[in-house]
Amino acid sequence: MKSYAKSKELQTSLKILEAWAEEKVSRLRLPGMAAGIVYDKELIWAKGFGFADIERQKPATPKTIYRIASISKTFTATAIMQLRDRGLLQLDDPVSKHLMWFKFKNRFPEAPTITIRHLITHTSGLPRESPFSYWNDYNFPTREEMIECLQKQENAYPAETRFKYSNLALAIAGEVVAKVAKQPYEKYIQENIFDPLKMASSSVNLPKSHMERLAVPYDRPKADGLREILPFTDSKGITPAANLSSTVEDLGRYISFHLSDGKAGKNTVLKSSTLREMHRIHWLYPSWKQGWGLGIRIYRDGERTLCGHGGSVSGYRTKILFAPAEKVGVICLTNSEDADPYTWGDQMMRMMAPTLASVCAPPPPRFKADPSWKKYTGTFHNSWGEVHVLFHKDELVIMDPSYENPFDSLMKLIPIAKDVFRMEGEDGQMSIGERAVFDMGRDGKPKSLRIGATYHYPVKP
Repeated sequence: MKSYAKSKELQTSLKILEAWAEEKVSRLRLPGMAAGIVYDKELIWAKGFGFADIERQKPATPKTIYRIASISKTFTATAIMQLRDRGLLQLDDPVSKHLMWFKFKNRFPEAPTITIRHLITHTSGLPRESPFSYWNDYNFPTREEMIECLQKQENAYPAETRFKYSNLALAIAGEVVAKVAKQPYEKYIQENIFDPLKMASSSVNLPKSHMERLAVPYDRPKADGLREILPFTDSKGITPAANLSSTVEDLGRYISFHLSDGKAGKNTVLKSSTLREMHRIHWLYPSWKQGWGLGIRIYRDGERTLCGHGGSVSGYRTKILFAPAEKVGVICLTNSEDADPYTWGDQMMRMMAPTLASVCAPPPPRFKADPSWKKYTGTFHNSWGEVHVLFHKDELVIMDPSYENPFDSLMKLIPIAKDVFRMEGEDGQMSIGERAVFDMGRDGKPKSLRIGATYHYPVKP
């Protein structure tokens, strides 16, 4: 662990987090919970609370295996993006291009053809489920049954008109992965995601060797306070949407991958530009408060943009969450029907992100102005208006007085060559990232200031 691990502020915050988690498990009389905090490429804290198995008094730990349910969808979307980057498919390919059997009763013949993008953004208009009561009897359909029954199902909405969460759509996306990769879905995920990320305790179909570390799934307590053990289900034909299992430690590696440049050692698991593409909004709710990236939920909590996914399946409630800009991630895995990791994950992020920002994040670079830069200061104008070059907080900046709040217009001037600066500021400022070039006269004063491609000329006193 890096030097910031010794920070008293960080250690105090982690103690507060531990006390909070212990209180949640104790007061709500939950079986257990395992949680973790990621910063950048490192799982900086991980701990279990309560029990993975009440009868055996087996404690929950960061190595305890939980069914992660719908978090599986993010792995399916990652696989789709890998295949896209390899040129084996395009997101706007019709699903039927890769799956000849993809047919259903289309209520909207004039609607757009359903594409792979629609599947992983939940905008296909397909039903939420395959037509089986598996959320009641835990008897999931086989692949063959899911495919056969699809022909008899009808779409709920035209594609690309509404967000409609669909396990069926992500199951079909997993079928695309298998078809295009020419290997079973579970083998592809193992070889292309789990293995390179060293997620040795993760699986698509839980092997017998992992059973000993599996958290027991519990129902809500009865009137007498006792809990029934629920069956550990096999999602069968819905596997790509719900069947994966993992641990806090492994999901720490997975979140670190999402917060990094997409590499695992020397191997590129996914291009960094593709990760950014996954983390961008591709479907925005009418409220403008949340939406979906590619297989990932994206929403705002105050000024913070969060990416992640929750999961819910028989006896397990789970959530992963990360803030790409701050490189902070949260993992919360539970083994009971009445746990609420969805709310708790957000609370953990609110508790830890400010501390990590102050303790771990490097301070933004400051380029203290050289006193000789006074020669660049002054007012410059053209037919569009004027700008001022001045010192502000020991930095050389450009200011546009036409802004309602001129402080919002400030752009720092970062030196890159003689008389040449790079302008840096907030998103939305039109000239950020471009050059500001001073053409100096023989008298040592600017003859002009070129901002990008536009010239401004000094205003004489």
